[in-house]
Amino acid sequence: MTSSTPNSSPFVPSNASVAQVMGTVLLALVPGIIIYIVLFGWGLLNNILITTLSALVFEWLMLVLRDRPVRVFLLDGSAVVTAVLLALTLPPLAPWWIPALGSFIAIVVAKHLYGGIGYNSFNPAMAAYAVLLVSFPLEMSIWVAPQAQLGESLDILQHWQYLWSGTLPASTNIDALSSATLLDHMRTEVAQGKSLAQVQESATFGLFAGSGYEWVNLGFLAGGLFLLYKKLISWHIPFSMLIALAMIAGICYLIDPTQFASPLVHLFSGATILGAFFIATDPVTASTTPLGRIIYACGIGLLTYVIRNWGGYPDGVAFAVLLIGLTVPLLDYYTAPKVYGARAGYEKS
Repeated sequence: MTSSTPNSSPFVPSNASVAQVMGTVLLALVPGIIIYIVLFGWGLLNNILITTLSALVFEWLMLVLRDRPVRVFLLDGSAVVTAVLLALTLPPLAPWWIPALGSFIAIVVAKHLYGGIGYNSFNPAMAAYAVLLVSFPLEMSIWVAPQAQLGESLDILQHWQYLWSGTLPASTNIDALSSATLLDHMRTEVAQGKSLAQVQESATFGLFAGSGYEWVNLGFLAGGLFLLYKKLISWHIPFSMLIALAMIAGICYLIDPTQFASPLVHLFSGATILGAFFIATDPVTASTTPLGRIIYACGIGLLTYVIRNWGGYPDGVAFAVLLIGLTVPLLDYYTAPKVYGARAGYEKS
């Protein structure tokens, strides 16, 4: 998310504190989280509890070790937002140590080892997700089918039991609960020579995108529009990313609809909407100039599509954010607006 703080003079004072901004972001995530839990069960809530508690512990520990004010930074909400965003990227049936380890990577490695809030080079939640996905591909692939498609489901206590012990009720097995996401299923089917028409006939396809996930994405879209209304983010990054992704998806879909999914599938499957409004807009790691934000976001949209279709992972949002984030210093340098009051012909030093 982008901060309401201006990028260059003249400056306009803002009364919003970090804690207020983070609280608004958490509020904006609520619609998507509620829909997710209703459709896919209690696993997400367990992940949120584990990532949040462990993130706060690691945040406290690093603040103490770095001799920084504990109360101020612990209560600013940044660690909680990072924890919730990380939890949203993790499979609901991932074992407990996956979200705990993810919090360690996000808070200790990606945040504090780079200097703490405001100094990190990479989005902490996405850095943690990428490390977990590369290191533990099996545990990071245990997704669940929508509750409506399951003959049986787990209540919150059974979810909690599975997270800690790895055991399920005697009448339930993991294959009865787990299911590939649409993006993963789509890659597998196309690689085997099948057409996307066959994918659309499967249970993984909903009305216009991934079954269940299309409604979760609509929930996050509502939250993202709320952030725009509150002026905590600008339109440049989310709209540019979504338009770029939709354009390249539309072109490829027109060329060969049997091999390439429609723009709606790419917009409302996976982490697209969450990435556009809540992740790519990170004020620390995103570009800060208006033109730079547009270029940065278009790069994320295009690279997401490339990774999804020709890369090694079905959903490329996290890797796209991390890779395009490396270009931010260059983008900010070459797209910096003219300084107010500077004489004509002023050159960057």
